[in-house]
Amino acid sequence: MNPVIYYHPEAYTTTGPKLMGRNAAGESFLRGFLKHSHSTEFWAQVQRNEHGQHFAQQVKSMGRDEKVHCVTAHNLNAISQAGLVYHPGPGIGEHAFHRSLAGQTRLPNNSLKHGNSAWALCGITHTTSSAGAMDAISAFITSPVQTWDALICTSNAVKNNVTKLLQAQVDMLKERLGISKLVLPMMPVIPLGIHTQDFEYSPQQKSLSRQKINADSNTLVVLFMGRLSFHAKAHPLAMYQALQIAAQQVKVQGLKIKLLECGWHANEFIEKAYQDAALLACPDVQVVTLDGRKAEDRETAWASADVFCSLSDNIQETFGIVPIEAMAAGLPVVVSDWDGYKDTVRHGIDGFRIPTLMPEAGLATDLAQRHALDVDTYDMYCGHTSSLIAVDIKQAADAFTQLFNSSELRAQMGAAGKARAQSTYDWRVIIQQYEALWSEQEKVRTLNAEGNTSDSPNLAWPARMDPFYAFESYPTHLLHRNTLLELSVPMHAKNSTEILAHIQSLRALAMVNYAKIVLPTEAELGAVVQQALQGPQAAIALVQHVPAQRQAFVFRSLAWLVKLGILQAKSPSTLPKSSV
Repeated sequence: MNPVIYYHPEAYTTTGPKLMGRNAAGESFLRGFLKHSHSTEFWAQVQRNEHGQHFAQQVKSMGRDEKVHCVTAHNLNAISQAGLVYHPGPGIGEHAFHRSLAGQTRLPNNSLKHGNSAWALCGITHTTSSAGAMDAISAFITSPVQTWDALICTSNAVKNNVTKLLQAQVDMLKERLGISKLVLPMMPVIPLGIHTQDFEYSPQQKSLSRQKINADSNTLVVLFMGRLSFHAKAHPLAMYQALQIAAQQVKVQGLKIKLLECGWHANEFIEKAYQDAALLACPDVQVVTLDGRKAEDRETAWASADVFCSLSDNIQETFGIVPIEAMAAGLPVVVSDWDGYKDTVRHGIDGFRIPTLMPEAGLATDLAQRHALDVDTYDMYCGHTSSLIAVDIKQAADAFTQLFNSSELRAQMGAAGKARAQSTYDWRVIIQQYEALWSEQEKVRTLNAEGNTSDSPNLAWPARMDPFYAFESYPTHLLHRNTLLELSVPMHAKNSTEILAHIQSLRALAMVNYAKIVLPTEAELGAVVQQALQGPQAAIALVQHVPAQRQAFVFRSLAWLVKLGILQAKSPSTLPKSSV
């Protein structure tokens, strides 16, 4: 497989103005794909040519010298040569509509082969709690996604969420419209990957990093890595309180606890909120903030830590990459039993998963309504929801205490996690799973492609129908195959050279040439005029000497020649009698 990567530079970089988890995941994926892919050439679908150039530079920077192809909206059908497009998000429904239009072809029996089978689509979940993500997934039911398309779910928890979204949409449409047929994409669970070698630190690096943060041999360093957002990432109070309890437990042994929060605050209000909460909840823990947007600060944090912690309690999370990074760094982890962490962290082996609590279904419809009606922003929706989700503080404190009291347990769990990260979550392993999925999609698409035809050109995208169909009641007459056309009266006395020269003079007018993409070539005009010189005849006969693949295009251009006064209908156009 040589999949097409739907490429926009912003989606694959962590250097943009607004760093989010999807950016980090995209950057990591692209690097992993270019490093481990078995592609013999690389393809990108881009919105602008400069994005294609940027993609080609990325390919070259990874030491790949294979040919690079770029596809834009102007030659979208070229994707059929590759067979699959990977999108770094869940919104493949809209792209299925694009495919249905761009990929359709006319068969010899005059039926249409829909573009639905021209290539496969593969998307991936990031957050599924935003309105945009939920709408994109719900749209699968009414968009032309196919069984050979796929939405990669990064965890079992998010697959369950996606299934609930789709089922709710189906139930609504069954009740309202009585729908009975349902076509869904594949929904495999494939985790995100990491570059495990990035988290290898020598004893010297560890020693220097601990010196930077003033951590002596009696100091145990706990690390939280990620956005510092209490409403949209992980509320820190549970971590603070659990660390305070554990710090008091080990204080008698002369041990000190230092918490590194390596991330970034969105504004000063949030920064102060963190400072105030830490001062109140964990006065015996020294809290140090590092800038998680800086590579050198991230390296210092990973290399100096003894224990990693992430007590996520937010619905915007779906997978959670940082616990795997911590495992790759050889750190034991203390995480909440939440979303993707349930899949990645083995309780009692790689670290500890701390129980979480959430109210039962039916008790947050008001929060959903406020979000739906734009009373609350997405951030407030997430914040209100997470305020009602709890992490067991006592069990978190017990986990910290066990790890603080035993260097052997820390080493044992750290080694187990590191081995798991390398064997299960390195991109060299994950890319193989992607390629296996893409190959399966290709098999299903190939098997189903032959029967994917229809006599109606209007099923491709109902809300983007052929305007000559959608507005066919507007004109007096329609140009049909048997419509009789002839050269207009002033044209009869002239030869083809003079007629074509006259057409070109009209075509040069700004008010004509602006529509150049719908105009026939000079050679095609010559074929039409030469045929028209033989006298009045059916419209279809005027294009009989045009190459078959261009006949439909030139046929509709006959109306343009009537518009310019070159051709005219054999019978004068008459208005039908009024029906009033």
